[in-house]
Amino acid sequence: MASSAIEKVRGGHPDYVFPYQGHPVTTMNNTAWQKARKRASLTQARVHDLKHTFGRRLRAAGVNYEDRQDLLGHKSGRITTHYSAAELHNLIEAANQVCGGHSRKSPALVLLKQKPVTTIAITD
Repeated sequence: MASSAIEKVRGGHPDYVFPYQGHPVTTMNNTAWQKARKRASLTQARVHDLKHTFGRRLRAAGVNYEDRQDLLGHKSGRITTHYSAAELHNLIEAANQVCGGHSRKSPALVLLKQKPVTTIAITD
C-alpha cells in the first residue's frame, strides 16, 4: 500500500519528502520525480494531488488559515481555500448543529445526511 511505502522513506531527510541524492527535487516531471513516485508506489500521483492532500490535512489538523497559506506557498488567499477545502462530513455536522433540540428557530429544518457511496465494478 502507498502509505507503507511513504513510511519507509519518512524521516530519511531532515527537510525534504522526496530528496534525490540528498537534494530537493526542483523540477517535478523529471527522472528524479518519476523515480521517487515509483519508490513510494505513487505512480499515478501528481504534485497537484499531493498539494491538495497536504492542504486538506493541514485544515483537518486545525492549522489556521494564515499558516496554511504560508505552508502551501500561496500569495492569494483564494488559492489556499481551493487547496484546503472543508471536508464534507464537517460541513454536514456543522449544518446539523442548528437542527438540534436546542435551536429556537423554525422546526422545519431538515437534517442533512450524506448519501451512501455506491461502487460499480468495471471489468474488461
